[in-house]
Amino acid sequence: MPTFLGAIDQGTSSTRFIVFDESTRIVAEAQIEHAQIYPQPGWVEHDPVEIWRNTQTVIAGALRTGGLQARDLAAVGITNQRETTVVWDRRTGVPLYNALVWQDTRVTEYLPVFTARPGSEFFRVRTGLPLSSYFSSLKIRWILDHVDGARTLAEQGDALFGNIDTFLVWQLTGGPRGGLHLTDVTNASRTQLMHLDRLEWDEELLAAFDIPRAMLPDIRSSSERYGTATADPIDGVPITGILGDQQAALVGQTCFRPGEAKNTYGTGCFLLLNTGASAVRSRHGLLTTVAYRFGDAPADYALEGSVAVTGSLVQWIRDNLGLIQSSPEIETLARTVSDNGGVYFVPAFSGLYAPHWNAGARGTIVGLTRFANRGHLARAALESTAFQTWEVLRAMEQDSGVSLDTLRVDGGMTDDELLMQFQADIVNRVVVRSTIKETTALGAAFAAGLAAGVFSNLDDLRARWGESRRWQPDMEDASRQQMLHRWTKAVSRSVDWM
Repeated sequence: MPTFLGAIDQGTSSTRFIVFDESTRIVAEAQIEHAQIYPQPGWVEHDPVEIWRNTQTVIAGALRTGGLQARDLAAVGITNQRETTVVWDRRTGVPLYNALVWQDTRVTEYLPVFTARPGSEFFRVRTGLPLSSYFSSLKIRWILDHVDGARTLAEQGDALFGNIDTFLVWQLTGGPRGGLHLTDVTNASRTQLMHLDRLEWDEELLAAFDIPRAMLPDIRSSSERYGTATADPIDGVPITGILGDQQAALVGQTCFRPGEAKNTYGTGCFLLLNTGASAVRSRHGLLTTVAYRFGDAPADYALEGSVAVTGSLVQWIRDNLGLIQSSPEIETLARTVSDNGGVYFVPAFSGLYAPHWNAGARGTIVGLTRFANRGHLARAALESTAFQTWEVLRAMEQDSGVSLDTLRVDGGMTDDELLMQFQADIVNRVVVRSTIKETTALGAAFAAGLAAGVFSNLDDLRARWGESRRWQPDMEDASRQQMLHRWTKAVSRSVDWM
């Protein structure tokens, strides 16, 4: 009888449920977008209750499409948008406020205070992360400071914090009736509250941010049996894997050896390099993060370059400017011109992340002339993703001393042939796309399958990875260097705008 694994992939713009068979072939899937809420400039929120309902809907829809029932699933894994912060009432399951999304910049007002004391290095040394609006710590603090009654509930243990993985596990395993309050090491490493070496909540960090310990979930491995779902439509199915979305993509790309790297093209762009058992502290603007921890084995670490705006720039061009009707049309529009016409687009809508970490940067379009048209703007938007990846890759090689021969890629934007060829050209590396484009969900299924005994070991997982396409660099070096120089110049116009 076939063995099936389910993966809940809860992303920034949508929620999906994908069912894999034991050969990792996709047999069923369903997906629903959720509302993006923008109450003020720089504020980005999601409704956690909508996400929970959508999760139940896509699970039911995928099972129905595949002609499957809950009992056909050996286990379920969860992968999720990281840093996005939910605080809810333990007694009712009702969120105290909308989820503050990782892109949200409202907590920027706190940065000068914490930079002055205890200082940026205090946080970086313990967590591998710079002080930034990106992570969960300051988002929790904002809710405690601005939502009536939140701090009192937190101090008495009735307000629970979690990233989306924690909120979904709690709901799936009973909610107010005994739901499990836990997370895995990869998500915990993005809160800026976990000590990176000890893999436990750090009392000095909690004191610095003034966050009650009672709010926080238990930290667990990325692959183990956490408990059994009691909620429809997967009542009775073991939950055995949790990975933050970018770590899940690293696992899905089977980058288990130090020096192997992947880049995921989604709402943002995230390049991760496996550094093995060593937590390498970056000197060039990257993040040090937990890559994964399987069962009782020691954790593996990664260097990460996080780019805030890539796929969401295409959505912006679609929704805010109306230049295209659907996201895939951007490639068609970009192909109406032979080059970018001298136009460069720095999409710093919420500041710049790696390697700049400049919260005051804002979106900038430079090089406009009367010659520029819609096609040039579309091409510049696509090229910005490749340029930002180049910046991160250069920093990563400087930090690690590793020179990559190939870059494994995944995510929705890898369907864009024009972008992938330009990516190979601008980084001057071979770019390889995996057979299964949705490696984030696959990584969650891999983690769940390891703990459930569907897969035996990492070699078993490696044997299931395949290549669907590769792009060779085909640009003269003089052209590449000129474009990189102009991109760097464009970024200099963007930083410290605010």
